Amino acid sequence: MENYTKLKELVASIEADADKFFNNGNSAAGTRVRKGLQEIKTLAQDIRNEVTEKKNTGK
Repeated sequence: MENYTKLKELVASIEADADKFFNNGNSAAGTRVRKGLQEIKTLAQDIRNEVTEKKNTGK
């Protein structure tokens, strides 16, 4: 559950940069968004692994 909380915080943290990139055309903000999305991808995979492990140990 800790990683899920981190995931929500990470999504919220890139919101301002996404706005700057999509609405103002700030390319540096786009780079920060891409970096944040890569971190989200990695964290999401970790969460998937945790869920699978927990599901399989319950059997």
